[in-house]
Amino acid sequence: MHKIWFPIFLLPLLLFLSCNKDENSNIPLVSVNYYINMSNPAYIKVSVPGGWMYLNGGSRGLILYRASNDAFKVYDRHCTYTPTNSCAVVSVDASNITAVDDCCGSNFLIVDGSVTKNPANLPLKQYQTSFDGSVLHIFN
Repeated sequence: MHKIWFPIFLLPLLLFLSCNKDENSNIPLVSVNYYINMSNPAYIKVSVPGGWMYLNGGSRGLILYRASNDAFKVYDRHCTYTPTNSCAVVSVDASNITAVDDCCGSNFLIVDGSVTKNPANLPLKQYQTSFDGSVLHIFN
């Protein structure tokens, strides 16, 4: 019987590489680094939890969603299903909680970016945020 030798010290590296795969690697990597003064009247739509608005930036635009008084979610509007399709752009529907890609029919929750209706099976690409009580930083 032949024994297969595997260097045990490589196991953590293998696990690290498999766990850090970007779920949204199919969305183009675009630098995002914005600072928004939340007292600016232009951002009145996101002055209370549950509010949302579109922003320029990202691959095909951004959705800014206020999850709570001190937490925000920011998603790329680039649909994760067939992202090479030029019409793969999500828009928030009349419910104000679902983003829809009219091209493929996929739906996503804007509270967490998750898929609620296929054919997409990956969530919307999410950007990082930090908020100091007055200025919101959106970045990747």
